[in-house]
Amino acid sequence: QRGESFKLSYYNEYKSYLSIPKMCGIFAYLNFCVPCQEKRILDILLKGLERLEYRGYDSAGIGVSNKEGDIKVYKRQGKVKMLRSVVLDGEIEYNNVFDTHVGIAHTRWATHGEPSERNSHPQTSGTQNRFIVVHNGIITNYKNIKMFLEKEGYSFTSETDTEVIPKLAEYIYTQAEEQLEFNEVVERVVSQLEGAFALVFKSTIYPNEIVAVRRGSPLLVGIKSERDVHVDKVHIKYGSGAHTDDKAFNVTGQSAEYFFSSDASALIEHTDRVIFVEDDDITYIKEGSLWIKRLDQHAKTDTTASRQIITLKMQLQEIMKGNFSSFMQKEIFEQPDSLVNTMRGRLDFKTNTVTLGGVKSHLEDIKRCRRIIVIASGTSYHSGIATRQLLEELSNIPVVVELSSDFLDRQTPVFRDDVILFISQSGETADTLNALRYCKQRGALLVGITNTVGSAISRETACGIHINAGPEIGVASTKAYTSQIVCLVMFSLMLGADRISKQKRCNEIVEGLKELPGKVKKVLSLDDEILKLAKELSPEKSLLLMGRGYNYATCLEGALKVKEVSYMHSEGILSGELKHGPLALVDKDMPCVIIVVKDNTYKKCHNALQQVTARQGRPITICESGDEDVESMSFRSIGIPKMVDCLTNILAIIPLQLLSFHLAVLRGLDVDCPRNLAKSVTTE
Repeated sequence: QRGESFKLSYYNEYKSYLSIPKMCGIFAYLNFCVPCQEKRILDILLKGLERLEYRGYDSAGIGVSNKEGDIKVYKRQGKVKMLRSVVLDGEIEYNNVFDTHVGIAHTRWATHGEPSERNSHPQTSGTQNRFIVVHNGIITNYKNIKMFLEKEGYSFTSETDTEVIPKLAEYIYTQAEEQLEFNEVVERVVSQLEGAFALVFKSTIYPNEIVAVRRGSPLLVGIKSERDVHVDKVHIKYGSGAHTDDKAFNVTGQSAEYFFSSDASALIEHTDRVIFVEDDDITYIKEGSLWIKRLDQHAKTDTTASRQIITLKMQLQEIMKGNFSSFMQKEIFEQPDSLVNTMRGRLDFKTNTVTLGGVKSHLEDIKRCRRIIVIASGTSYHSGIATRQLLEELSNIPVVVELSSDFLDRQTPVFRDDVILFISQSGETADTLNALRYCKQRGALLVGITNTVGSAISRETACGIHINAGPEIGVASTKAYTSQIVCLVMFSLMLGADRISKQKRCNEIVEGLKELPGKVKKVLSLDDEILKLAKELSPEKSLLLMGRGYNYATCLEGALKVKEVSYMHSEGILSGELKHGPLALVDKDMPCVIIVVKDNTYKKCHNALQQVTARQGRPITICESGDEDVESMSFRSIGIPKMVDCLTNILAIIPLQLLSFHLAVLRGLDVDCPRNLAKSVTTE
C-alpha cells in the first residue's frame, strides 16, 4: 500500500546487522508417521546442507535423536563432506527406524568466534542437549543476555552469540510457574532477542516437535503429505488459547513430511509446496500438524489471516550442474534460454508491444512521477547503471541510480511522487530491504525487480517484475544480470509506448530483443578464444576495463566478476575520465580491456583507444565483428555481433564473464564459492 507507515525503529534495529554477510544455511526435516531409517534421515539432512553450500560457510553440524530420545549433535569445521564422514564413522546404528523424528542442520559462516567445532551449530543448552538451536543472523544484545545467564549459573563453551538462545530457552522453561508449550517457550525467548535472525529449535522435552521463527533472515517451510496438498493457506493464530484444527495445516489420520530451509533450492527435490515464513511468525509442528502464530505484539495491529502455500516453479535439474564443471559455467551458457524466459509472454513481436503484468495497473502513476530512483547493490546496481540512459530517453523522467547502503547513510529525501525501483536477485538483501522500508514510510510508489517469487522485496513492494532467469546458484551473478537488463529495457519500452516520437526507436529495440538470444549464442561460441586470452592474462596482477555510455556498466560488472572469482585486482573505468588520473596506470605491462562499439560514444571510445596505444599500452578490445579500424589498433580483439546500442552491454559482458571464469579455473580456484563471499550478502 502506498503511504503505509513503517516504524523507523525497525530499520535502526537492523543497522548493526547490515555489515554482516548472511552466509549461513539452515535445513531441518520432520517425518510424521513416515517410517524412516536413521541413515535416510541423516542423508536428507546432509544433502540439504549440500544444496546450501553455495551460500558460503566454514563449518557444519546436525542434531538428531536416538532411540532413547536423547539428542546427538555432530559438528565439524570445514566442508559438509567432512561432516558426512564424521557421521558415517560415528556410533549411528543404521538399522534404527523412526516413525516420527526431528533433525536440524546448519552451515555456519563465522561472525562471533573463529571457525571451529565448538562455535559451530547446533548450539546447545548444556551437556544434556535439552534445547538445541540453529541460527542465521546476529543477536545484537547477546552480551547482556549472556551476563544475566552467567549470574544464574550457566556456563558457556563457545564464543558465539547463538549459545545464549538455547540456554535462555532452558532458563525460561525451568523458571516458568506453569507448564509451557514448546512454541510458548520460543516466543518468550524471541521477545528478549534484538537483531536479525532465523531460528529453528529442537528439544528432548518436546520430542517430535519443531519450532522456527524469523526476523529479517529468510526461511521457508516445505510440505509433503500422504495425499496431495489441496489447501492453499494456513490460518494464523493470534494470542494464547487452545490449538484448534481450523488454524492449522492438519494431517490427522495421514502422514506428512516437513522441510525447513533458508533457500528453496534445498527443498525442491522433496516438494514444491512451500510457505514463506514472515518476520515474527512462529511456525511450529506438533502431532504432525503445522501452526503459524504471530508474536503477541502484532495481535492488535495485524489484519493478515493466513499464509499462502505456494507452488514453486522450479525443477530439480535447474539446480544441478549437468555436464558443466561448475554452476557459474552452467549459468553463463544458460543465458540464451534465460533471456527467452525473461521475455516469454511479455513481448509480442508481431505487434512490437510489451506487457509487464506486475506493473501494468500502476503504469499511469509511474508515468506521472517526478523522478525514478533505482536502488540496488553490486551486480544489481550495475544493471541499473546499464539501463539508466534508456529509461530517461523513453520516459523523459529523470533517473537516479543509488547504492542501497549509501542511500541509507545519507537519509536521502524521498517524496510521495517518486517511483523507486528495488533490484535484487534474491529479493532478501538486507540493506536494499531497509532502503525499501525507509522509502515506504515516506509514501513513494515502490517497484520490486527480483528473481525470487515470494521474497521479502516482492512481498513488500506495491508492484514489480519477476525476471524469470531461473535459479542462480553460483555466487558470481551472470544470467540474473543480463535478465535484469532485459526487464529494465522492457519496463522502459512500456513507459515510452504511447509517445509517437519514440515509436521508431521502440520498434528498433524490440527487434533487437528478438535477435538477442541468437546473438548471445554466437558470443558464447568464442569460449575457446577467450580461454586462450585467459591463459595470457593469468599471471597478471591487475586489469583495467574501460568504456562509456551503455557499456560503462559493462566495465564495472566485468571488473567485479574478475575480482570475485579470480582474485585479480580489476577496475572499471569510465573512459571519459581516462585523462583525469587512470591514464597514469597505462604502460606496456598493464593489461587493458576497452569496449568500442558503434553507438553514439564510438568516436570518444576510439580516442581513448588511441590514448592507450600512444602510451605503449596493449589494449584488448571488445568491438563489433569486422571493425577493422579498431582491430588494427588492438593487441587482441573479441568481435561481437552488431546490435542496437542499448543491448550491446548484454553481448559485451559475456566475454568478460567467460574471462573471469577461465582466470579462476586456471588459478585453481573454486568459482562457485569464492573466498569471503556468498550469494546473499549485506553491506553498509
